[in-house]
Parts: sequence; structure tokens; C-alpha cells
Amino acid sequence: MHKARIATLAAGAGVLAAAAIAAAAPPAVSGASARLAAAKPAQTQPWPVVKPGVVRLPMTSRTGPISTAQCESSLHIACYTPNQIRLAYQTGPLYTKGITGKGATIAIVDSFGSPTIRNDLAVFDKQFGYPAPPSFKIIAPVGKITSEDPGWAAETTLDVEYAHALAPGANILLVETPVSETEGVTGFPQIVAAEKYAMNHYPVDVISQSFSATEETFNGGLATINKYHLRDAYQLAFKNKVTVLAASGDSGAADVMTNEVTYYTKPVTSWPDSDPLVTAVGGTQLQLSGGKFTSVAWNDTYNKPTNKYFTGTAGPSPFASGGGKSVFFTTPPYQQKIPKILGGRRGVPDISMSASCNGAVNVYSSFAGAPKGWSLICGTSEATPEFAGIVALADQVKGKSLGLINSTLYKLSANHAPGIVDVTSGNNTVSFFQGAGNKLITIHGFNAVKGYDMVTGVGTINALLFVPELAAG
Repeated sequence: MHKARIATLAAGAGVLAAAAIAAAAPPAVSGASARLAAAKPAQTQPWPVVKPGVVRLPMTSRTGPISTAQCESSLHIACYTPNQIRLAYQTGPLYTKGITGKGATIAIVDSFGSPTIRNDLAVFDKQFGYPAPPSFKIIAPVGKITSEDPGWAAETTLDVEYAHALAPGANILLVETPVSETEGVTGFPQIVAAEKYAMNHYPVDVISQSFSATEETFNGGLATINKYHLRDAYQLAFKNKVTVLAASGDSGAADVMTNEVTYYTKPVTSWPDSDPLVTAVGGTQLQLSGGKFTSVAWNDTYNKPTNKYFTGTAGPSPFASGGGKSVFFTTPPYQQKIPKILGGRRGVPDISMSASCNGAVNVYSSFAGAPKGWSLICGTSEATPEFAGIVALADQVKGKSLGLINSTLYKLSANHAPGIVDVTSGNNTVSFFQGAGNKLITIHGFNAVKGYDMVTGVGTINALLFVPELAAG
């Protein structure tokens, strides 16, 4: 299984890993961050390995966050601070009204975690004038953390800092897992057990997951997932009215095979974001002009400056919002009114937030294995904790956890609610070099269109309007 990664040279769900960590590796992105060197299953049956989902630019500032102007002048791409992300989604007026996520708890699930996350969040908060979370607890309920991994530490840093940035009054519960083997299954059983423990012992309102695995990498398909009870945590969350989010991936319509290097040469999607009990979070690119932000579908595949600074090559590299049709699940009730584009299958994503590498965000980290200081991260691993923060704001307004929000999302979209911002530009078609002769392969994805699409879901949000709409839904 891979975390939502973007330029991470791994197969995950959301961000590029620090170039210092994986400078020479060619990106085999599939939705998360730099891949984790987790142990491979001992059995002969191929099994997805949990990987981190974060990608970082080969640039670190020790003096402070990297400004948009600095990125544009030196890297020829955009980058943003959390204050700019807040501005893009209009959360400021909510904070003024006291809507900060107070009383809600965001559970962030990451393998290994980061040994420096408490210090790093404190530095991050001091830089931007944010209050510390009312409560920040770290638990490892399924086994002592005996290993450290820079890729997962980067993922943890992004998840914690940006969930907190969007919901500064919410409690943070960081749930760490050791990613050991269980009957040949690497990582997933521990995550399931850890999430169930968290929900049974803490007042969890929303779970943020920045990892995924290509559905086809589960030998036996959905039957295997059911055999190992890997949906148990989501079924418990549904019962307890806990909102579960998962990154839709960073490889556009493509994704990687079990070897975490080779891409499928057909459109595929990933799990758990494809699970009907989960809200799949895709990616957009924020574009700043005249002090205002607009959103288009995230696709950096053919952007040469982005490729140069994330991979060291001119590309193309498959960096785009994950999305497509599930081979595991049929169309759930909340998607039944979508036009025939789904063909009877579950479509992902459901909603989208900022994820583009050409618009990466600043994080602060000091863990071993990467330069200490401010650096840039992108991918649906960014979008997912951001949306977790938005859900926490709505939880406060509602006065309780909202549970599975998918029906509400699609109703709001169908009713043209002003808090849903439709994204109608861009696509998640990707290209990459692979195989004998390093052949250029293109996986044709989907276009962002009016209404629902398999690039950005129902679109993105204006939080000032969306939060009360979601709470009332």
C-alpha cells in the first residue's frame, strides 16, 4: 500500500519525498509520498505494501518559509504558505466567528510517525501565529515504533501541520503503526487495528488517511480485503458516525503494480479511497492572480519546471489527481444520479483540495534523514488533511461528528449549493517512460467537467459557505 504521494518516487497517495531522501530514484508515483522501505511479505502471494504519501522539492530554507515570489523566480513554479491556503478557501471569517474546529478530534494515521513532530508543529505554529492544538496526543496502539523512515516522517509532518492549520481549534490524535507483517499482509491489518482502537478509546470525529494501494494489487480482489477484515475500521466508523477520508492518489488515471515501480498500462484506481464508506479526496491546482485564488484540476505531468525540480528530468512524470472507476465496488446510492460516466461502478474522487506541486505548500521538519528547515510538499496527501480540517469545522457547527458525508456532498452538488465550487478545467491523463526501450506510455484519464467528474469529484469548496452547508446536510 502506498501513501498518497506526489513527487515521491513511490506509489502512494499524496506528496513528493524530499529530494535529499530519494534524489536519484525515478518517480513511480501512484498517489502518496515517498515510499517506505517496509518489509516485503514473506509469502509468495503479492501484497500491497504500505508506503508514505509525501513528496518534497529539492530545496530547503533554514531561515523561514519559502515565498510564492521566491518559488516563481528561482524554481519557476508556485508555492504557498498555510495562510494562503486559508485565504484560498475563505476560512478566516469562520475563525473570526469562533469556528475553529473546537471540540472536534482529527485522527491522523501514519506508519512510524515522526520523532520530531511535536517540536516541528510548535515551530510551524510560531511562524504563522497559530495556537497549539487544545490536545495533541500520539499513540501507537498496535506495537512499539522501533524504526524511523524519512518518507513517513515527511508524510506525518504534512498531515499534522495542515490539518491543524485549517482547524486550529481541533484536537489532534496521531495514530502511529509499526508496519510489520501479519500472515503475509504488510501494513493494512495494523492500520485497521489501530483505527479501531482509536475509535474505541478516543472521541474521534474524522480520520485522515494519506495512503492507498492500487485495487489490482490485491491478489483475490475484494474477497481478499474481506478475508482479512480490512474494511472493519470503516464499518465501525460508519456505525459510530466517524467521517473517514482517504487520498485518491497522485498518479492521475494510472497507478503502480505490486513492485511499486511499474505502472499499469490501463486506467486503474486505488483502495481505500474507492470504498463507499470512505470520502475520496482528489487534487486541484490553486492559481493566484490579482490576490484571488481559482482552482483547476491538478495535473503537473507535462509541466517541465515541476518535473525538473521534483525529479531532475524534463518529464513527463505522472503527477496528477488520482481518479477513476473502482473494480471492487458498484455505484453506491449517493452516486446513482450521476450521468452514465460511471458505468455502474464506484467513482473517485468525491471532493478535491489543493494538491499541485506547481503550488506546493511549506512545511517545517527536523527529523533525521532530510535537511532541517522549511521545504515544499504536494499531492493528495496535502489535500486530505486539509479537508479533514474543514470537516472538523463543520463538526463544531453541528455539535457532533457528521459521519459519512458523501450523500450530503452529492446533494449539495446537485442543488448547486454555493459552498461547492465546481472545477471544469483540466484532466488526469498522464504519461511516463517505461519498459523495453523506455517507451513513452500515455494513460488517458478523465476531463474536469460541469458537475461530477473523476478528476475532482463534485469540485472544491468555499469553506465560508460550505461549512454551514455541510453541517446542515
